[in-house]
Amino acid sequence: MQLRWQPKYELSNETIDFLMKIASLKDAISNTLITPKIEAKLKHEARLKSTHFSTRIEGNRLSLKQTKDVIDENKKDFFGRERDVKEVENYWNALIEVGKLALKQTIFSEELIKKIHALVEKGKKAKPTPYRTAQNVIKDSMTGGIVYLPPEAKDVPGLMKEFVNWVKWAEKTKVPVPVIAALVHYQFVTVHPYYDGNGRTARLLATFILQKGNFGLNGMFSLEEYHAREIETYYEKLSTHPHHNYYEGRESADLTKWVIYFLKLVQDAFTELKETVQSQTSSGTKKNLENMKELDRRAREIYPLFDSSVTITSLDISRVLKVKKRMAAYLAKDWVKKGFLVAVGESNKTRAYILADKYK
Repeated sequence: MQLRWQPKYELSNETIDFLMKIASLKDAISNTLITPKIEAKLKHEARLKSTHFSTRIEGNRLSLKQTKDVIDENKKDFFGRERDVKEVENYWNALIEVGKLALKQTIFSEELIKKIHALVEKGKKAKPTPYRTAQNVIKDSMTGGIVYLPPEAKDVPGLMKEFVNWVKWAEKTKVPVPVIAALVHYQFVTVHPYYDGNGRTARLLATFILQKGNFGLNGMFSLEEYHAREIETYYEKLSTHPHHNYYEGRESADLTKWVIYFLKLVQDAFTELKETVQSQTSSGTKKNLENMKELDRRAREIYPLFDSSVTITSLDISRVLKVKKRMAAYLAKDWVKKGFLVAVGESNKTRAYILADKYK
């Protein structure tokens, strides 16, 4: 494949060291026995943080607690914050969709990019967003000075095609997944193909690459939180060339420092997650956890339902997994055969399910 966009970066000793540590941490976390309840809790908390911090980077004014109220309590009555509430809802839904697309091993494409951006900007039912058709510019909110002048609109379609072709090539040639994620994040915000929502979409695309490439750790960490912790460093590392014009240096800048910055953040996130997982998993639950490892992903996701109820129904399963009730009934029937659930109730209308003794 002839590639026009070939990002310039060096796989230095420092870069390789980060990649080795990331791989080691990933294996350690993946091999740690963790209860479905703890996994579900960590995943939910990570999604809340990702939603809060990614939108906050772009100026959203809701606090983390308010973000939690919007998602968990469906609270929307924040006076003067209607736009902020909508941004939070959209990002949350986009995160869920990104997880589904990654699980399906969806091909990285312009169609996927446009779909994710539409979710971020317009919501669930929005049609894929076309690229911008005019120039946009990023200015300093305080001084009004130009911070970055992206490529002209006429060049965007070609640049995006080259960008997608490189990602496909990188996946095929086994470029390390965290490196691909770093460069996907960088190039998307550099091309800046939309008038708004570029930063949020870039962070979601990086998440998609990590999850698709088996570096997502079941969504139990929030990389967005780490970008937001030192926001000035985040912007500084994205500015890979002193000139603000894309055509005056950004186009061919050396991206090694950005890659190293991104890999360090992944390492930090994995390190913190490893400590959290190990601190919340006691040795006394080892036998039960071994049983949990026999369950498929969907079974582990619905397991926490039994924390608050002895029985569950197909409707409960449908709600948690976001599948149709017919599919939920099929899954429940399969789990009964496999010894995970026991059916109670004589007819389909009264059918409910309890945990098999092995999993109580």
